Parts: sequence; structure tokens; C-alpha cells
Amino acid sequence: MSSEILKKENSVVTLKLTIDAQSFDKACKDAYNKNKTKFNVQGFRKGKAPMSIVEKFYGEGVFFEDAVNTLFPDAFEAAVKEHDLDTVARPEIDVEEIGKGKSLVIIADVAVKPEITLGEYKNLTVEKPDSEVSDEEVEKEIEAMREQNARFVTVEDREVKEKDMLLIDFNGKVDGVEFEGGQAENYSIIVGSNTFIPGFEEQLVGMKLNEEKDLSVKFPEEYHAENLAGKDAVFTVKVNEIKEKELPELDDEFAKDVSEFDTLEDLKADAKAKLQKTKDEYADRELENKLVKMAAENATVEIPEAMIDSQVENMVYDFEYQLKYQGLDLENYLKFTNMSIEGLKEQMRPDAKSRVLNSLVIEAISKSENIESTEEDLEQELAKMAESYKMEVDKLKSTLRPSDMDYIKDTVVARKTVEFIKGNANLQ
Repeated sequence: MSSEILKKENSVVTLKLTIDAQSFDKACKDAYNKNKTKFNVQGFRKGKAPMSIVEKFYGEGVFFEDAVNTLFPDAFEAAVKEHDLDTVARPEIDVEEIGKGKSLVIIADVAVKPEITLGEYKNLTVEKPDSEVSDEEVEKEIEAMREQNARFVTVEDREVKEKDMLLIDFNGKVDGVEFEGGQAENYSIIVGSNTFIPGFEEQLVGMKLNEEKDLSVKFPEEYHAENLAGKDAVFTVKVNEIKEKELPELDDEFAKDVSEFDTLEDLKADAKAKLQKTKDEYADRELENKLVKMAAENATVEIPEAMIDSQVENMVYDFEYQLKYQGLDLENYLKFTNMSIEGLKEQMRPDAKSRVLNSLVIEAISKSENIESTEEDLEQELAKMAESYKMEVDKLKSTLRPSDMDYIKDTVVARKTVEFIKGNANLQ
């Protein structure tokens, strides 16, 4: 097998692969032996017709496709190594010459990692994000804790108000006919939670204990049950119980009940420290993102469309995984949002391009500054991973493939590179 680069244009390399006739004929023979039981030829038992007869009956090229599929992967991989190409997508191929007793000639176009010209990435001037925690934020955090520890107490001497918890019976009808899922007894609902059809909860306000009332509502046009979408409905509702939220007093006893602290002041101090840690981490990420974006904007590179396509596919995969984690699926998401998969990909494309650009710039800077992952760096990263997975480090190592280790090393290098950019920036 021999290979040569015919041209390189816009980060796309055109390779010419030539596989000798002997190897091609052998691959055809192997394809015949593998598939001969599939051919029915008159005058021969199934699978017993000689190769020459099968070729005469089905055409000389009957085994060519299988032969090409067998030979191309190894030939392409060898060419990539020979020419030291850093490919970023699957190749597109065109068979230029093929035939029995002839060399197989394949033209392959493949996208490769583009060359990048770095601009300024040191001494970048950026304003440091504000991460100071205000007293209002602390009070909001404490109030959230208070809400979480609230209790509901039964009331009987007043009408229903916003935020009350009710136990209700309801019977829904459309055009006077009951529908599936429209009936319940002692159903728990918090008024104002917007968990029911629009207009339903608002009409509960003002009702009294044991009162029965008809509520007129309209189902949304894009309701999940198509037979109810856009329909007018009447719900006959009875209030069985009214409960109001009772918030605990904000004092030292509250602190003792909800935390390991003895005083409210200590609880507030801890809440402020945790908020500060979170805001500092967020501000740090925001700062790093700004710096990487600035370095990327200062660089010159032409990104192959194949790299962006690949990143989009990865983003779609990650998005689909997130949906599954939430109990949803991509097909229904697209249906509910009235979007096609092509539309989703197009929506993701600008972000995908930005991610690819940032990655290329970070990689180029790491090479320019000789930033590498040391054994100590790797051990620390593996220790963090093992701790998060609640595994022993050695056990984790035994599960990792060489490609996994390469990915971890690249992650460490990228993080160190971003730290380098930040460490050389002018922060204001």
C-alpha cells in the first residue's frame, strides 16, 4: 500500500491511497468465502458455486464493496500515521480505480485539526467579577431555610387565601361529559403553585370550608392530552380542608433545630461563608471564560465544518442524556417545543463553534508554553475522581482505558493552561 497527499486546503487533506492488485484480489476472494452461502446459482447447491460463476451470474463487481470495506480502514490508518495527520472527522472517499487484477485507488478527503496563529494571550486586561455577598442575600438564604422548615396548620374560620394548602374533591367535565383524569378526592394542592390548569387555582381563593363550587377553565391549546387541548371545561370543586403555612420564629432555637449551630448569628455566618464560596467559584469561572474568549478572539484559525458538526453531535447527545435524567426524552421534547432535530442542531451551532475555537486556542497555548500533565497532576486528578465515585484509586485505575487516561491528561493540561492565562492577566 502506498499513499500520497494530493492537496491540503482549508484544513481538509486529500489523500490518494493505492492498494496493490494482489491484496485487492485476495480481499475479493475473502469476501467470496465469507458470503458464498448467500448466493443461489442455478445448477449449484447453495454456497457451492465457484467464485468465477458467482461473478459471472451477479456481475464482476459483486465482491468489490466488501473488499473495499475490508482494505480501506487499515490503509487509511497507515496513511494517517505516515503523514502525521491529526484527523478530526471520518473521511469521505471516492473509488478512483477498481477492478480484478488492478490496483485499488481511493481518494479520501479528511478534515484535520487546523493550524492556528495565536494572538495576545498574556497580559490580558479584564475586570474581576464582583463576588461580594450582601446582607440581603444572606437574609434570603435564611428565609429559604425558614420556608423549608415551615409547617401547615389547619384553619376553619376563614376563606381560602394564596399559599394555602387545600384538600379538595373535584370532578371535571367537557361538554357535560367526564373525562379521564378529571376526578379526584382529597387532592392536595397549594394555591398559587400553578400546578393546575390556568385559572383553576385563582378561583379557589375566597372559597370556604366544605363549600362546593363550579370553576370554569379552558385547557391550553398545546395541552399534552390532545383530546382536551383548547377545550372549555367545568370542574365541580369541594373544599375539604384548609391549611395555612406557619413559619418558625427566627431565633437561636431555630438555628439549633435546622443546623449544628447554637445561635442564629452563627447560622447566618455559616450561610454567608457558603454563599461566598459559591459566588467566588462562579466569579472565577466567569473570569476564566472571559479570558479564554479574549484569547480566542485574538487568534486566527479557520475551523473545519466537520469539527463543528462533531461538536454539535456531542452537544445533542449530552442534551438527550440530561433530558433522560429528568425523566424526559428528546423526541417528546422536540414535539412539545415544535422543533425539528435539524432546528435544534442549528440552534446549538454557534455555541459549538465557540467551544471548538476555545479548545483549539487552549491546546495551542499549552504547546506554546510547554504546559504538560505531570505524574503528580495525574495522581491528584485520579484521587479526586476516586473520591467522587467513592472508589479506591487503584480500583478506578483498573477500569480506565488508555483513551480514558489520555482524556484525563488533556483535561489537566487544559485546566493548567487556563490557570496560566489567568495568572498572567491584568485583573482590575
